[in-house]
Amino acid sequence: MRRALPLLAAAIAAATAVVPPAIRAQAAASLQIHFVDVEGGQATLFALPSGDALLVDTGWTGFDGRDADRIAAAAKQSGLTRIDTLVVTHYHVDHVGGVPALAARLPIRRFVDHGPTTETGDQPAALYNAYTAVRDKGEHVVAKPGESLRVGDLDVRFVSSGGSLITSAVNGGGAANPACAAYTAKAADPTENARSVGMLITYGQFRLLDLGDLTWNKEHDLVCPNNLLGTVDVYLTTHHGLDQSNLPALVHAVHPRVAIMNNGARKGGSAEAWSTVRSSPGLEDLWQVHYATGSDRFHNVAEPLVANLDETTAAELTIRAERSGSFVVINTRNGQQKRYQK
Repeated sequence: MRRALPLLAAAIAAATAVVPPAIRAQAAASLQIHFVDVEGGQATLFALPSGDALLVDTGWTGFDGRDADRIAAAAKQSGLTRIDTLVVTHYHVDHVGGVPALAARLPIRRFVDHGPTTETGDQPAALYNAYTAVRDKGEHVVAKPGESLRVGDLDVRFVSSGGSLITSAVNGGGAANPACAAYTAKAADPTENARSVGMLITYGQFRLLDLGDLTWNKEHDLVCPNNLLGTVDVYLTTHHGLDQSNLPALVHAVHPRVAIMNNGARKGGSAEAWSTVRSSPGLEDLWQVHYATGSDRFHNVAEPLVANLDETTAAELTIRAERSGSFVVINTRNGQQKRYQK
């Protein structure tokens, strides 16, 4: 495994080197959002012009520290030397597993989660205990739906946590949602997914929705009978683009201009969820972290909008957002970029 590290470093360097110097200079005055490739897990890094940093999840444990290395590389690229706030959406290995390895590379000041784990057994307990051993060395905040947390100029409003949801509208929401009429419930989800910390993240007029791995029935209660979430500029597909999540009544109600699918090559990006997102009214583009090998070419976006065509690279999708609400999406694999005006 050690011999793979130079190859990993080369892949990261190649992925970041294609970003033109002019883009890097402009990025210094904007919010930078790195959708780090953690192979079907989640790790989203928000780097503010002030030097403050928010990280949502840390990818997998194991793989010789692969995901922690990739997050640390993204942080270095943005000039960060610490993580001010880490939000752990829930206690599954592809979201919380990388915490100990990351803490060995970067100091983490504040930890946010939904409270104690609800899954039992040796493996969930070991995963949770490894996380809390690190968390207990810093500040700890339990997310509560409806409450907000500041990270520099970012406003992080919690809309779900620990199985509870907001009950009052945020972000101009509250309108009746006619798409709810087509809803069919799925079996109740007893796992950590349904307890995910979901967030509306705001930077000036720019808004991004990240619901972690929140599942179908919980998504319904956020937007039915009324859409409590309002509309957003960017929707990070829920649960890696799996069809246990990405309820059409939610995806279409929040009316994203752009969607980012944080799937892996062999995880997420299901045809059903892909079609739901792609058909969202007003959607300008869907970008994917990986080409989904389990789907056909009709359920993958065009090659320029895919960060990784296979599992040999570690390219990112990156957003450079302005307080006006305008933003640019950049594919670091090929330098493809597109600006979205407010």
